[in-house]
Amino acid sequence: MSNKNLTTFYIGVTNDLERRVKEHKNGDGAEFTSKYKLTYLVYFEIISDIKKAIEREKQLKNWHREWKLDLITELNREMLDLAIDWN
Repeated sequence: MSNKNLTTFYIGVTNDLERRVKEHKNGDGAEFTSKYKLTYLVYFEIISDIKKAIEREKQLKNWHREWKLDLITELNREMLDLAIDWN
């Protein structure tokens, strides 16, 4: 998740991406996402094994900002909100 200006990123794990994104967009997400208005879904991965998903989350959280931007723009060059139509 990111904000309108793409200055802050949030990485998390969920078993229901659409529900969780809607929560963030409605301000019902984590305190961090509400504080920084992180309502844009710019990247996601589907990992069915929860242990592997948590490992990946921890890995990405330790990445430098530039690495995260490179990963996101590989699939979403313009960093558009991938969940714009999920309401």
